[in-house]
This record gives sequence, C-alpha cells and structure tokens, in this order.
Amino acid sequence: MRVLAPLYGLLAYALFFVTFLYAIGFANNVVVPKSMDVGVPAGATGESVAVSLLINVVLLGIFAIQHSVMARPGFKRWWTQFVPKSIERSTYVLLASLALVLLFAQWRPMPAAVWEVTGAGAIVLQLIYWSGWLLVLSSTFLIDHFELFGLKQVFAKLTGREIAGPVFRTPLFYRHVRHPIYLGFVLAFWATPRMTVGHLLFAVGTTGYILIGIWLEERDLVALFGDRYREYRQRVRMLVPLPRATRGSSPKGTRLPDAD
Repeated sequence: MRVLAPLYGLLAYALFFVTFLYAIGFANNVVVPKSMDVGVPAGATGESVAVSLLINVVLLGIFAIQHSVMARPGFKRWWTQFVPKSIERSTYVLLASLALVLLFAQWRPMPAAVWEVTGAGAIVLQLIYWSGWLLVLSSTFLIDHFELFGLKQVFAKLTGREIAGPVFRTPLFYRHVRHPIYLGFVLAFWATPRMTVGHLLFAVGTTGYILIGIWLEERDLVALFGDRYREYRQRVRMLVPLPRATRGSSPKGTRLPDAD
C-alpha cells in the first residue's frame, strides 16, 4: 500500500488537473471540442428541451451532492472504515473529477442568448473570467494545494510521516474574503460576454451549490475552531471583499481543512 498509495494519488491528481483545464475551456467555449454552448444543442436529436434541461440539472446535482457529502466529517469517519485514511482525499478528488467528466460529456448546450456584450465590455468580462480562474488556483496554494488534492497524504504514507492537524490562519486573500476559491468560481462562471440559457443555468446552479457548500463548510469550521472562527466570520466578508464589518486585532486566521 505504501507504493500503491502515491501512484493512486498521482493518478487522481492528474485527472483533477486535466478536468480543471478542461473546465476553463468548457465554461468559455474555447479550445475544447465540447463545451457549454458547443455541441449538439438541446432538442436537436429528438430529445425534448425539457428533458435536456432535466439532464443538465441532474448533472449539476450529481457533482454538488458528491462534492458536499463526501467532504463532511461524519461521512469521512464512516468512509475511512473501508478506505485507508491516506487515500481518502485522493478518492474524493478522483470521484469529483469523474463527476465533472460526466457533466462535460453529457451536458446539453442551450445556446439561445440571454444577453450579449460587445466591445470594451466584452474585454472587461474576459479579464474577470481569467482573473477568477487565477484566483481559484492561487488560493489553493495559499491553503496547501497538495494537501487539498490528496498528494501530501499519500506521500506522507510512503515516508511514514504524520500530517499536522488543521491550523488557524488567513493568508493573503483570506484576510479579505473567507472563501476566495468560491469567489473565483463565481467570477469565472458569471463573467461571460455572451450569456446563453445553458450558461445561465450552469451559473445559477453552481452559485446555489456554492452558497449551500459555504453554509455546510462553515458549520464544520465553527465545530473545529470554535470562537476563533466565529470572530473571523464576523470580521471578514464571505465572498465580497467589502470593508470589514468591525475593527479589531487580526488572528492568525484559518486554513480550510477541506474545500467543498
């Protein structure tokens, strides 16, 4: 298992990285062969638009349920009775990536335009789009990218090292918003010059999931860090980096033990 665990972790990470890159092209309709608005449109093969809409909603639901349920402490305590703790996170990453692959493969484009922005406005939206993805990736490194995606755990198993528990700290972006990773996704999913019906469905569905995921995650963080996280939550906004609600001394902050 010591040798197999790192190989398994590397496989899961490689699949994550490929799906992450594909997601960038998928949401922006660039490079990838099948994307949000490129492919056989809803209803084109005899399948009703209502059925296509239902399929898209189910695909979003599969990802949301897997992503949230498997991140909960109670589920992990049950799950690690059957799966070694060293590969628990890698398994989570692998299944999340497979859920995304399913979504990419089965998504029904709904290309009717809801709004369209041209000229300087389109350039600004594209800049926001790419900034969102950059914020997502950079924020994962701020809280320990390789632990978040399971590599640290499997290589700790290989070397026989113990991984330290969660530490309360707020590096860089976390001083201004509690969930910069989620903020990056929201920016990336909404900042598009041409918002189609399918893209709007995707943006609304993922934003709704993000808000539910934040509620679940913060409940776990309060249970883990107690008053330190409650004080952090009072001072720092959830997603919008507005001025702090109250002034006071800044704690070291929080490293999210799991990102949904």
